[in-house]
Amino acid sequence: MKLVRKGKVKEVYALDGELLFIFTDSISVFDKIIPTPIPHKGESLNRTAAFWFRKVGEMGVAHHFLDMPSPSQMRVRRFSILERPKRDDSNYLIPLEFIVRHYVAGSLYRKLKSGKIKPGDIGLKSVEYGAPLPEPLFDITTKFEEYDRPVDWKEAMEIGGLDKHEIEEIREIILRVDEMMQREVGRRGLIHVDGKKEFAMDAERRPVLVDTFGTADEDRWWDRERYEQGEIVELSKEFVRKYYEEIGYYEKLREARERGEPEPDIPPLPPEMVKRVASLYVEMYERITGERWSV
Repeated sequence: MKLVRKGKVKEVYALDGELLFIFTDSISVFDKIIPTPIPHKGESLNRTAAFWFRKVGEMGVAHHFLDMPSPSQMRVRRFSILERPKRDDSNYLIPLEFIVRHYVAGSLYRKLKSGKIKPGDIGLKSVEYGAPLPEPLFDITTKFEEYDRPVDWKEAMEIGGLDKHEIEEIREIILRVDEMMQREVGRRGLIHVDGKKEFAMDAERRPVLVDTFGTADEDRWWDRERYEQGEIVELSKEFVRKYYEEIGYYEKLREARERGEPEPDIPPLPPEMVKRVASLYVEMYERITGERWSV
C-alpha cells in the first residue's frame, strides 16, 4: 500500500486498481489546516459519505465507492490523474470541483455584498443572507491549483477535457442528486443549502461521482424549523469558519493573500470549541443519515 496523496482531511493510498481513503480528525478552513484535531470527525465524514454513495447507487448514478473496511476508511475505484486531459481521454479524474447553491450563503453572499456579483444577475432583487435562489446556481472551480479559483464554462472545458454537453450532463446529475438529498434530510428537519461534488470520466466517457460529498465538510446545512422562524443555525463546517471570522483571523488572511504577503498561521481552536465541533459532527451524521452513531 503506497501513499498517493495526503490531503487536508484524508490520506489516499494506492491498492491494485483501487484507492483507500483514510479519514483523519484534521479540520481545515480557508485552505488552512487547523492545528487542533476534532474527535470523531474522520469517522463521521466517512460514514456519511458512504451513506450517500449507497443512495445515489440506488438512483442509478455511477460512482466510485466500493466498500467501507472500517469506520474511518473507504475503498474506491481508481482513476488516472492527468495534467491536462483531452476530449478523447478516458478513465481520469476531472480536475475541477462543481458547486451547486440553493440559497444565498457563504462566498456567494460575500460576492453579492462586495458587488462582484449583482443581485439581478442571479434573479434576486436584493441581497439577504439565507434567501432562497430563484433557481440553483451552478459554479465550477479549479481543483489542483494552490487555491480554488472560479472558472467559466469555456475554461472548465479546457482544463477538464470536456465539451459543453458533458458539463451539462454533470450539472443535471448534481441537480438530481441534490433533489434526492433534500428529500432525505428534509425528513429530519434539515435544509441542504449548497455543496461541492467531483467527477471522473470512465472508459466510455460517462461521468462518475467520486471523492466524497454530502458531509458536514463539503456541504452546508441549516435547521429547517429555526430557518422558518427567521433564524439561521449553521450545522456544518461553516460554524468553524464563522469563528475565525469573528476573531479577526480571516480578515488578516484575506489581506495577506491580496498583498502577496506571508500568510498568518491559523490559531488552534480553544477546548470548548473542540467539544462543540466534535459534537456537531456526530449530531450531523445522525441527522443526515437517520442512523444512530453507535451502530
